[in-house]
Amino acid sequence: MAIYDLERCSIFLVEDNSYVRNILADMLRYLKFGTVTTAEDGADAIEYLKTLRHTAGGFDFIVSDLVMSPINGLLLLRWVRTSKESPNRFMPFIMLSGAADAEYVNAARDLGVTEFLAKPFSATSVYRKMLEVIDRPRQFVTTQSYFGPDRRRKRQTGYGGTDRRTNSDADVTVVYSADKVVKATKPTDVWYFRLQNALKEKVGGLGATGGGELPVQLLADAEKQLERAALDFIDWAANHIAQLARACKDAQEEPPRRAKLFEEINLLAHELRGQGGTFGYPLISSFAKMLYDCTGEGCRTEDNDVEVVKAHIDSMRAVLREKVAGDGGDVGRALHAALKQAIERHTAVQ
Repeated sequence: MAIYDLERCSIFLVEDNSYVRNILADMLRYLKFGTVTTAEDGADAIEYLKTLRHTAGGFDFIVSDLVMSPINGLLLLRWVRTSKESPNRFMPFIMLSGAADAEYVNAARDLGVTEFLAKPFSATSVYRKMLEVIDRPRQFVTTQSYFGPDRRRKRQTGYGGTDRRTNSDADVTVVYSADKVVKATKPTDVWYFRLQNALKEKVGGLGATGGGELPVQLLADAEKQLERAALDFIDWAANHIAQLARACKDAQEEPPRRAKLFEEINLLAHELRGQGGTFGYPLISSFAKMLYDCTGEGCRTEDNDVEVVKAHIDSMRAVLREKVAGDGGDVGRALHAALKQAIERHTAVQ
């Protein structure tokens, strides 16, 4: 099996959370990416990518968070795949998000994402997505409504499901160059782009075939870097929980602003949901996911709902105060039970 060298590769990291952005960038450098460029959000990323329009192909990888403002990862992906100003509409695009719900995954898929990586992440999970892009690139497809990697991944021989490809090569136009991408003019028009796997040759050498891997020590070093970063997680999480507490207090005191404040609470919960498991505190992710779910669009914002928010905040504070890592054992189960009882108590009187 070939040993891949990422030194000649460039990667563009788009993440609006500076704490996570810096950690991810450091981790990618430990994996020996030659160039790691970062952007603070989708708008910043688009402006930077525009400057590469007349260069040789943009980046080898884009890794982008999904939930960002003012331009999120889905809008950035759409721009990369469809804009005439995009430096390379074929760039591998890995979406990274703590909101790995079906609607987000499907939306990214339908906009042409290459891979979807759910938070919490690890060096190993990032590495595996990179290998998938390098070793098993999918042909690109153009129709009237879609441009991106083939949404039907290759299946094993003998697959008997109903979601089988109906077009054969005789029904489509097969293209072997990325020089010109045109939109289909008729619903029946389909193009397949089968391009040379230049990325594999870049990391594995000319004529590289078969699968490959990174040196084991690189992956171990990247995982250790994440472990060191976890030492700062408690301070980061405590700051976010303090912001949650302020928003909750304001919601108690200013009922007319509750809808807006619950939106803020929902976004803060999303951030905590994505990071806790990455840095050894899955209970934070679990409680934040529960808070995220109960403060989403269309949620109730009555007095008892504010108390439910407060109960989640108290539970997360207890995790940090007691440094309850992992599943927490008996302490973790007790915290889960206490939160469940608080939710039931407050929702029972609505």
